[in-house]
Amino acid sequence: MAILHGWTTCPRCAGTLANDGARAVCQGTCGSTYYANSSPCVSALIEDSDGRVLLARRAVEPYLGRWDPPGGFLEEGEHPEDGLRRELLEETGLRCEPVRFLGVWMDVYGDAPEAAATLNLYWTMRVVSGEPVAADDVAELRWFAVDELPRMDELAFTTVKDALAAWAEPKGSG
Repeated sequence: MAILHGWTTCPRCAGTLANDGARAVCQGTCGSTYYANSSPCVSALIEDSDGRVLLARRAVEPYLGRWDPPGGFLEEGEHPEDGLRRELLEETGLRCEPVRFLGVWMDVYGDAPEAAATLNLYWTMRVVSGEPVAADDVAELRWFAVDELPRMDELAFTTVKDALAAWAEPKGSG
């Protein structure tokens, strides 16, 4: 619902929109229809040779200062794996390749009423080249063993907790 939050005017013809939160239909000359949908996001649980995972401390809101896997929003028409490689290079300086698809989780990008619903795709990844350096919207990067993961209240989004649990499960964590 948040993607159409506050929409009252059609961006194509400036006609009035009939907006129920899930769909907005132009009552003006163009008759365009706009649909609320979740924004696609990609994230990586990058693993090192010691079985640790790389997490990023957020340098921006929402959830400034909390831990989050590197990743971000896909660009229009971008393949998820290409978008993930792009985000990892921007945020960590690492070139990575997927190991396995971990799962899909729904979330919201922050806690404001207009916060976008997100569709979050997670992969485990391995480093191909580079050294981790915090960049873009990342304040710090740190490797965590399964038994050293941040507390739940130190994580940025609910999907992070779920993805880390799925990642840790095969490693014998409980």
